[in-house]
Amino acid sequence: MDFQLSDDQRVLRAGMRELLAGRFGRDRMRAALDTGVAVDRGVWGELGAAGFFALRLPEADGGVGLGLPESVLLFEEAGRVLLPGPLAATHLAAGAVKGAADGGAVVAVLDEGRPVAHLEAADALIALGGGAARVLEGDDVRELVRTARPVRSLDPLTPLHRVTAGIGDGTPMPGAAPFRLEGALLTAAEQLGSAARTTEMAVRHARDREQFGSPIGAFQAVKHLCAQMLVRAEVARTAVYAAAVTADPAEIAGAKLLADEAAVRNARDCLQVHGGMGFTWEADVHLHLKRAWLRAGQWLTAAEAEEALAEDLCGVHACDGGDS
Repeated sequence: MDFQLSDDQRVLRAGMRELLAGRFGRDRMRAALDTGVAVDRGVWGELGAAGFFALRLPEADGGVGLGLPESVLLFEEAGRVLLPGPLAATHLAAGAVKGAADGGAVVAVLDEGRPVAHLEAADALIALGGGAARVLEGDDVRELVRTARPVRSLDPLTPLHRVTAGIGDGTPMPGAAPFRLEGALLTAAEQLGSAARTTEMAVRHARDREQFGSPIGAFQAVKHLCAQMLVRAEVARTAVYAAAVTADPAEIAGAKLLADEAAVRNARDCLQVHGGMGFTWEADVHLHLKRAWLRAGQWLTAAEAEEALAEDLCGVHACDGGDS
């Protein structure tokens, strides 16, 4: 079997990379940090026009008619540039929330027991809990925003709020389990993009920065760090791409675990390669680390992913006491 990307998939990925480079390059990202406006409605609309949110909607419904593998490629590109906003929730809400597909609406996720990211920018919420998923809009959202309590966030481009008011009935959606799993996979793809980006940043710095008359990349300790970063990113890539093809719950759980680890550990190693300057506000490395920490707690935590993998293994190997 051929597991390489098709020509169409490569073109799709390249097009999204080009769009993001033009609309959310480093200068725009830094401007967002200065203004504190995480969700740029103009960029959101351009993503919608490019088919980012409607990618998996059938063509008959105004979508692009592609699948999870293609969505993963686009979310990987978003992760590379630290594009902020509830991307996964809006993507998954396309077809269920008016305006989500074309980028006219911002949809956040209200996951039971967890802070809500980008609540104040949201036009609608997908509420998960009790094995169900519901769409909240209009007065229900406004009441939640009015009474919500801000929570300190690690990531300056991901504002968090704790919802304190009661949640309205909303409109039922398909079960929460598929929604949560797909959200976890798309978030894993963002983590993968970040892990790949910090690897590139570390390698570039190791080539350019000199100590004792030589590039620091000539030193064995730095070489090992960069090599380990590449291995983590490529292992995560294999897991994320495979899970996108199979959509198997256990594979998605494994992909999220590996991608979270790659994003966090690669950002840490990138900081080490950069030395003291990596900890400064002017460097972008710390932003990747903060976003990676935050994403690791979204949709599917490490503990939840490990539990899902254990249950899958027990099902295969009869952990209930039967023959193994």
